[in-house]
Amino acid sequence: MNPQIENNFKYHAPKEGQPEKYTAIREKAKELAYLIDDKCPNSREKSLALTNLEQAIMWANAAIARN
Repeated sequence: MNPQIENNFKYHAPKEGQPEKYTAIREKAKELAYLIDDKCPNSREKSLALTNLEQAIMWANAAIARN
């Protein structure tokens, strides 16, 4: 059995204080998303920037949930 695999692929119920952390990170990311949307021309690069921002938030949330 691999403890890391077990941890990464199980449900992590929110613990006290975690929802507030998720919200804070999501709000800051939304600010950056609007800045990117406003300042960058519509392009593949802009789409990738926004996609990778979404991915960064998902990983940040995973860090909170898993640790």
